[in-house]
Amino acid sequence: MTDMTTAHKDKLMSDLRTGVADAEELLRMTANQVSEGAADLRTRVQARMNQAKAELVHLQETAVVKAKAAGHAADEFAHENPWKSIGIAAGVGLVIGLLISRR
Repeated sequence: MTDMTTAHKDKLMSDLRTGVADAEELLRMTANQVSEGAADLRTRVQARMNQAKAELVHLQETAVVKAKAAGHAADEFAHENPWKSIGIAAGVGLVIGLLISRR
């Protein structure tokens, strides 16, 4: 389930980056239009893009912090409970092996 969530987050981040890049391209393409409405629209879009970029950076930093915390917790658990860790790893390996052998 964690892999699925990670995959969804990665896809979301990729989609958001693509959307921001497309919006920047649109702004560059319309830069020579001088009407007041176009200038106002470009200003609003630019502000929203800057906000989206800042939120993307924040989401990325948060994801890194959470991943590091999860890794640290797993490392700490393995050091405090080595035999449980070995048992869990063996059990997971057995289940994976059985699933693969059924194909």
